[in-house]
Amino acid sequence: MQIEHADLSLLGNREENQDRVAIALDDDAAFLAVVDGMGGHADGARAAEVAIRTMIAEFWEASRPLFDPDGFLHLTVGRAHDAVVALGQGLPPEIRPRATCAVCIVQGANAYWAHVGDSRVYLLRGGRVFERTRDHSHVELLLRAGRITERQAHDHPMRNYVECCIGGDPALPEMSLGGRRPLLPGDVLLLCSDGLWAGLKDEQIGSLGEDSGRSLRDRLAELGALAVHNTAPFADNTTAAAVRWLGA
Repeated sequence: MQIEHADLSLLGNREENQDRVAIALDDDAAFLAVVDGMGGHADGARAAEVAIRTMIAEFWEASRPLFDPDGFLHLTVGRAHDAVVALGQGLPPEIRPRATCAVCIVQGANAYWAHVGDSRVYLLRGGRVFERTRDHSHVELLLRAGRITERQAHDHPMRNYVECCIGGDPALPEMSLGGRRPLLPGDVLLLCSDGLWAGLKDEQIGSLGEDSGRSLRDRLAELGALAVHNTAPFADNTTAAAVRWLGA
């Protein structure tokens, strides 16, 4: 499996970084995860740390190549949810630790992803956004219903209000699975917290998929810095993981 990968996690204008990012890979598969601890709740950073450790442990314990990548993602996010729920035992519901997450498996010439909340997965192809996940948020519902435009959604005052997350309520949250996505050489998969996508236009995000000859790590660092700059002085934690598929 030939890939190029990179990750970053920036503090932004916050006092604490409550995001976490990880990339785990071997000869058969790569697993990417971004977790955004919800700052309005207790121990957002701890929630993100517990969630990502749980998911990475699941990847290393699984037999690879994965027989059922979608099933693996569903089970893994569910176990991360249970681990974060356990952190909040005995706490009032309104302050239990919570987080959003985006995860992705690259195996063979295919990608599989899942997300909860407004952490996103982008598939970039030919220098543009070819596909992205749809947030579990009120603003996304308005957008799908045609009541607001993409531009209005980007600046909507409720764009950061999510309708589901991992942690909090013991019931398994709504989780979106992307299914199998065949990859072409040069495709880039980008996972990110809302701190990145909220500060960038789709054209800027899509540029990460251009064949410019520069390293993925350098270009991702530029995007992260631009997102923080564009949202200063209120920049959120800004976190991302990216993989460029080069071929089997």
